[in-house]
Amino acid sequence: MAPANTFVIVGGGLAAGKAAEELREHGHDGPLLVIGDERERPYVRPPLSKGYLLGKEDRESIHVHPAGWYREHEVDLLLGTSVTSVDAQAKEVTLDDGRRVPYTKLLLATGSSPRRLSVPGADLDNVLYLRRVGDSERLKSAFTEGARIVVVGGGWIGLETAAAARTAGAEVTVLEHAELPLLKVLGREAAEVFAGLHRDHGVDLRPHAEIERVTGTGGRVDGVQLADGGHLPADAVVVGVGITPNVRLAEEAGLDVRDGIVTDEHLRTSVPDTVYDRLPYFYTDQYDLGMEYTGYTEPGGHDRVVFRGAPDERRFIAFWMSGNRVVAGMSVNVWDVIDTIRSLIESGVETDDAVLSDPAVALESLLPRV
Repeated sequence: MAPANTFVIVGGGLAAGKAAEELREHGHDGPLLVIGDERERPYVRPPLSKGYLLGKEDRESIHVHPAGWYREHEVDLLLGTSVTSVDAQAKEVTLDDGRRVPYTKLLLATGSSPRRLSVPGADLDNVLYLRRVGDSERLKSAFTEGARIVVVGGGWIGLETAAAARTAGAEVTVLEHAELPLLKVLGREAAEVFAGLHRDHGVDLRPHAEIERVTGTGGRVDGVQLADGGHLPADAVVVGVGITPNVRLAEEAGLDVRDGIVTDEHLRTSVPDTVYDRLPYFYTDQYDLGMEYTGYTEPGGHDRVVFRGAPDERRFIAFWMSGNRVVAGMSVNVWDVIDTIRSLIESGVETDDAVLSDPAVALESLLPRV
C-alpha cells in the first residue's frame, strides 16, 4: 500500500513539472514522485524546434525547474525509467525493472510520439524526427551550410525546422500534402502568410507532394523519390507529419480513450481533483516572424477569420469567429495583446467585424466591464 496521500506523476515534460509545482503550492504535503523515461529532469519541448534548435537557448534554460527545486520541495525524481503498466484496482504502477510503486492518486502526463513515415527507406540513418532534446541536437548537427535538407510535412514542426535549417545556411525543400502549409489549421489567408515567408527566405515549397520512398546509400539517406517521378537529393530528411498520443497506459488503466485520453473541459477523467481551465496557447518564431496563438477551433468550428492590420506586411492580428464571438486569435509581429485576446475569448463577449478589424479601436475596450 502507498503511504497516505502519495501522488505519482508519469511523464517528463512541462505538464509533469508544473503539476508537481501546483500540487505543492496548493497544499499537497504527502509523498510526490515524478517518473520520466528520459534522463533529463522535466523540460519544456517547444524550444526544441525554436530557440534551442537555433542555438539561442542553452540546455539549462529548457528545464521546467532548476535542479535544486525538486529537493527543496521534496519531489522525488525517478528518471530514465519507464512505467510498463498501471493497475488501477490495486493502485500501483509497474516499472521497467519490475518494481511496483503504489499510489493514492495518479496523473498520466505521457504526451505523444511523432508519427512515423511509412514508406520504404524510412528507417535509413539521417531520417530524423523531433520530440526529445537529443533529437533537437541531431537536427542541429545536420543543419549546416550547404546541406540538402528535405522536410516532410508543412505543419508547425516542419516549418520551424525548415526555418532553422535555412538560418544555418542549408538548402531546404518542404514537401506538403495539401496546397499550402498550415492550410487546414489556419485557413487560406493566414496560411499564405507563412508560405510567403518561407518562399522569401529561399525555401522550395512543394504542394500536393507524395513520397514514394526514401533512397539511401550504405544505410544512410541520400534522397527522396516522389510519386510524380521526381527525385530530391538529401543529406537529411526531417519528418513532421503529426503526433500520436501515448495512451497505452491509460487504456490499461480503464480510462476512456479515443485519439487521446477523453476528459471534460477541465481535463478531468475519473479523478475529479485535477482541474485545468486555461485556453490552449501556442507560439512560433520563424526568421523575423514571431507569432502567438490562443483559443481553439476545429475545421468547421468557425465561419470566418477577421484580420486587423496588414497580413501582406506580416504584422497583424487574426480572429477566428463563430457568429459574433471570438473563438481563437493569433498575433503576428504584434506584441502584448495575447492576454487581451484570451480575455475576449473567455468572456464570450459579442462584437462585430468592423470593430475587431479597426486598429483605432483598443482591444481592451471591447471587454465587458466588471
